[in-house]
This record gives sequence, structure tokens and C-alpha cells, in this order.
Amino acid sequence: MNQRIVVGIDGCAESAAAAHWAAREALLRNAPLLLVHAEEWFSPLSIPAARSDARRQWAQALLRKASEELREEHPQLDISAESFDGRPADSLASAASSAGMLVLGSRGLGTLTGFVLGSVGMAVLHTVEEPTVLVRATEDAVPHARGEHSDRDIVVGIDIGRPCDALLTFAFDEAARRGCTLHALHSWMLPPLAGAASAYSPEVNAQIAQNMSTGLDDMLKPWRDMYPTVGLDAQVMVGHASEQLLKTGSEAGLVVVGRRIRRSSIGTHIGPITHAILHHSTAPVAVVAHE
Repeated sequence: MNQRIVVGIDGCAESAAAAHWAAREALLRNAPLLLVHAEEWFSPLSIPAARSDARRQWAQALLRKASEELREEHPQLDISAESFDGRPADSLASAASSAGMLVLGSRGLGTLTGFVLGSVGMAVLHTVEEPTVLVRATEDAVPHARGEHSDRDIVVGIDIGRPCDALLTFAFDEAARRGCTLHALHSWMLPPLAGAASAYSPEVNAQIAQNMSTGLDDMLKPWRDMYPTVGLDAQVMVGHASEQLLKTGSEAGLVVVGRRIRRSSIGTHIGPITHAILHHSTAPVAVVAHE
């Protein structure tokens, strides 16, 4: 059996959208789906213990309702649910450690506050090395969340200067499952003037673009051979990578970006391009950790 899909649930519209997206992904993978609610229970002396019991009952009712709704929509899907006591980021990371994918709402409320901007979401993205998909439920993102764009193309951002095998494998796997075209995008900036007018020569820029295209094709060749049925559109564009990815991915079913695995606790774990995509993409965003 394929590895299960784990989705965080907290009762908000974003987590509901994430659950429906995760259910469709589980069907594509023939994998079980695990709904997870995580909350750190506090019971100060001034608050009766019964308050915590009520919250636990609410969490169980939330998971039960979400499970029933998904089973009604996808009766063939293997669905289970689990509630964790403890720090949400730690609980979600633990649940995802043996999973094939973690799915989160991109702007949660309550215990899963702010997956894009908040500490919980950032902590999860920093920690989890499994592919993590963030799904929005804003007005612009509703078609994506409902699955109306589930058969649309996939866009993946690539840096040809660094190896990104895990990123490409994930993107090609997803395109193969969905039977859609994969758009592989590499962006580069025009050379700074720095006193050299030749840097803006059309001939020089054309040669740079050609070298970039050759490098992208060379990087993609092993995956072209491994996935001969996947339609591939490889593009080299001039401009900021985040802007080009957002533009190209505005009508995509999924945008795939990477993050470098960093063992150090110091410094950023999510690069500026991935950070920008998480903030502004209306399409679901898959963040793939790789060396």
C-alpha cells in the first residue's frame, strides 16, 4: 500500500479545503488518508479542567464530521482520524514522518494559526522533510480547493545551478498521475550594467539564454527518459523567478517549489522564492525538501 496522506484539520475553511484536496490526492495515489487535529492543552488553576475536556470533545466531533463528509464524497477512500495533545508543529511533523505527503491549509485559525506567516506553519515547513502541500480557500483559490483545476497542468521551478532530484521526481510523479503537462521553469536576470554596455547586447543575451536552455534540457533529460508519457514544456524566462512562477502558475493545478534541507537551527530554511510563492500563489503549492 502507498504511504498515507496526512492533513491538518482545525475547523476553518482553509483546513476544509486542504482536506478535500488531500482526499483527491489520496485517491490518485491509492493511499489512505489520515486527518489530524493537534492542540496543546493548557489548564491554569483559574480554568476548570472541564474546559479542556470540552475542547477534546470538540476536537473529536470536528474530526468525526470531517471524516463523514469525506467518506460521503469518496466512499472508496480509506480514512482515519487522530487527535494529538501537544505542540501542533511537533504533532504534525511526527504524523508526517511516516507519510508520503502532508497537506495543510495555508491560512489557518485556532490551533493551526497562520501556516504561511505564523510560527506553527513555518516550524512545520522547517522540520518536515516529506513533501508538504499548502492549500488556500480564498475566493481566487476556491476552484483549486474544490478540485476544479485538479487536471490542470503542473508548474515546477528549477534552479539549473544546483541538483534538485527530489523536486523533479515529485513533479514528474504528480504529472504522470494526473495525466497532465509539466511546465519546468528556470528564470534568470539580465546581467547588471556595471559599466559594461556589452552586457545588454542582444547577441550576448541571446547566447546566455541559449546556454540556460541547454542547461535546463540537460538537467531534465533523465526524467524525460524515465517518464516518456509526461508532456514536458521546458521554459527559460528572464525576470525574477518568483514573479515568473506566479504568472505561469496562476492557472495551474499545482505549483511545485523546493527548499534546501538545512541541519543547522540557525538561519532561514525557506528561500525567498519559495517564501514568495507561499505568500501569493492561489494554486496549491507543494514544497519539496531536497539536499
